[in-house]
Amino acid sequence: MSTATYARYEVLRTFRNKRFFIFSLIFPVTMYLLIAGPNKGEGDLAGSGISAPLYYMVGLIGFGTMVAVTAGGARIAAERTVGWNRQLRLTPLMTRSYLSAKVMTGYLMAGVSIVVLSVAGVGLGVRMPVGRWLEMVALILVALIPFAGMGIAIGHLFTTDSLGPALGGITSIFAFLGGTWFPITGSGFFVDLAHALPSYWLVQAGHVGIGGSAWGAEGWLVVTGWSIAMAVAAAWAYRRDTKRV
Repeated sequence: MSTATYARYEVLRTFRNKRFFIFSLIFPVTMYLLIAGPNKGEGDLAGSGISAPLYYMVGLIGFGTMVAVTAGGARIAAERTVGWNRQLRLTPLMTRSYLSAKVMTGYLMAGVSIVVLSVAGVGLGVRMPVGRWLEMVALILVALIPFAGMGIAIGHLFTTDSLGPALGGITSIFAFLGGTWFPITGSGFFVDLAHALPSYWLVQAGHVGIGGSAWGAEGWLVVTGWSIAMAVAAAWAYRRDTKRV
């Protein structure tokens, strides 16, 4: 099996999955309309300087895209259960191509979530120059890198029975601590903890929409550190899993 064939297979299989549309598209959009809709006239949500429609649009994009890119772990766990990954190792498909296809598929799913939620945001009055919109999306995609690695690691460490609750719990915790549902302001342990998470900087991409600088040196260091750590974890989990086969 060639790399292109496998990647095409992954994409088709993913977009035929009804659960993808429910958890990566329908659920975030529904939550966005329920939360931001009644507050669309709020121009400075909790002192964040960001309007409620923009803040929750970015927050729900963060949640939906986190689910999308970590969902590759569920597909990996399912393949391990039926022995499909062992069969793939007998083909010319390289490990790098196998993992790259998982990441690419996750990012395609994330891209669909971004487009759908952006359209919903425009419907509630979100407006910004095209350049800022593209900058915001670029930062969101960068902040998703550690979650892509996390999904691969979890997929090789958990079984299909335990992976659903694990992924749901992990993404929910990151979303909560990252400020998806409410702005994180002030000082203290909770704020320091939030600043140390990539999900916080994912949500901070919304500052681009008001002409601000979403990330300083701290944001880039946090996201880079998590990306490296999750890449190492994914590589270790993959090697550990293949040694057991």
